[in-house]
Amino acid sequence: MAEMHRFVPFPYEGNRFPSTLGAVVQRTVLDGEHPAREVIHTPEGDWCIGDGVNDPNLPGASIATHISHAVEQNTSLASLASMPHGHIASRSNPGWEWQVQALTEWDDH
Repeated sequence: MAEMHRFVPFPYEGNRFPSTLGAVVQRTVLDGEHPAREVIHTPEGDWCIGDGVNDPNLPGASIATHISHAVEQNTSLASLASMPHGHIASRSNPGWEWQVQALTEWDDH
């Protein structure tokens, strides 16, 4: 299994997610049960990917994994590699354009 890094210097080379970059991803997204509908690039530089439907904070709902696994399930995620820290991208349905905006609130605790 390849090494996974929480922090990789940003911006990323070629505006592409590094292969070793880790993210917290909802299992429903990884399993293909739901598409990715929310992507957060936290002020600290972490990446979180959710389905926008289920609570990602429930025990066992999310997992730390390589971001590339989420991109394999949802190829449009690749377009968000240049999204700055402290921003969120959301969409209502697959195939819809990602809407990016600054996070208005973020509590990492």
